[in-house]
Amino acid sequence: MTETAPPLPPDDLAHRLTEVFDLVGPLYRRVQRKVEQAAPIEGLSVGVRAVLDLLRENGPMTVPQMGRAQALSRQFVQRMVHDAAARHLVEITPNPAHQRSSLIRLTDDGRAAITAVLVREHALLGQVDGDLTDAEVTACVRVLTRMLALFDHVDVD
Repeated sequence: MTETAPPLPPDDLAHRLTEVFDLVGPLYRRVQRKVEQAAPIEGLSVGVRAVLDLLRENGPMTVPQMGRAQALSRQFVQRMVHDAAARHLVEITPNPAHQRSSLIRLTDDGRAAITAVLVREHALLGQVDGDLTDAEVTACVRVLTRMLALFDHVDVD
C-alpha cells in the first residue's frame, strides 16, 4: 500500500496553486492561438470551437445553458452561435420547454468540423514529451477540478 502525503497547509497550498495558475494561463492562451492559427483548415475561432464542442458533448442546449457551462457571458456565446449558424455549423430551433430560449443543435457540417479539430488536437497532444503516468494526469485533473470548483459562483455576465 502506498503511503499518502498529508494535505498542504492553506498558505503553502495557496503558493503551490499559484504555480499552477502561472502555467495554466499561458498554456490556455497558446492553445487558443494554435486553434486559431489552424482556423483556415476548419474556419473556426476558439469561441465557435467551444460552442461546437459543448454541443457535441451535451447535445442541444440553449445559449444561457452554454454560457453557464463555459463560464462565459451569454452575449459572447450568442455571438459565437450566430457565427456558427451563419456557417451552417449549428441550427437554431424552437425550444418546447422555454419559448424565449431557442435550442442550438449541431448540424452534420458542425459535427464534421469539430471532429476534425478534435482529431488534430489529439494528434498534437500525443506529442507531449515526457513519461507522464495516468496517476500524474489524474492528479492534475483533480487539482484543476478543485480550483475550478472554488470559482463556480463567479458571475460571468
